[in-house]
Amino acid sequence: MLNILLLNTQDGAEVLTDESVEKTLSIIELISSGGAAGQVIIALLFLLLIVASYIYFERIFAIKAASKVDANFMNQIKDHVSNGKIDSAQMLCAQVNSPVSRLIGKGISRIGKPLADINTAIENAGRLEIYGLEKNVSILATISGAAPMIGFLGTVVGMILAIFELANAGGTIEMDVLAGGLYTAMTTTVAGLIVGIIGYIAYNHLVVRTDKVVYQMEANSLEFLDHLNEPT
Repeated sequence: MLNILLLNTQDGAEVLTDESVEKTLSIIELISSGGAAGQVIIALLFLLLIVASYIYFERIFAIKAASKVDANFMNQIKDHVSNGKIDSAQMLCAQVNSPVSRLIGKGISRIGKPLADINTAIENAGRLEIYGLEKNVSILATISGAAPMIGFLGTVVGMILAIFELANAGGTIEMDVLAGGLYTAMTTTVAGLIVGIIGYIAYNHLVVRTDKVVYQMEANSLEFLDHLNEPT
């Protein structure tokens, strides 16, 4: 009797194991089961993910390089300007490749003119630097908003396919008939949300890092203008 119970238990475990194996589905199989429409949308979303990743890493390295400024840079600039060594100050700005050095260099080139003109020149140069820092970031914002909508488009297409197959099923409803449309609907929605979330997080991180560089530029520009405005 005990042997029979053990055999029944082993048979039940084998059945459960077989059922669990049958329900296992890899990501590749899930995508391939979605049909041609789902595969096209998934491929488009994957392309958007590659573009978003490239823009993010390219911008984050550029912003990181732009934020590196020697702590002693402004002290050297002020010493040169105070001693009348304008050429040395301009040379120092040319040697340092950063937005701050380019702004200060633009201000130094206007020394001798009214302070308002120097301030205007620095502000104009600052706008160009900010534009360079924000290069292609708007594309990342577009991807973060467009990817979920593309995923929802796949959902609509998948449901249309499921309804079409259901209408042509001859009065019998079988899950195998609906599977292709449902796979398309679910996989594209998930893929679109994943790409959209990644793009949204990457965009906001770049905005925060850019704002820090802009604040650094403004602080150094004000320090330079204050030095020029000091009584001699």
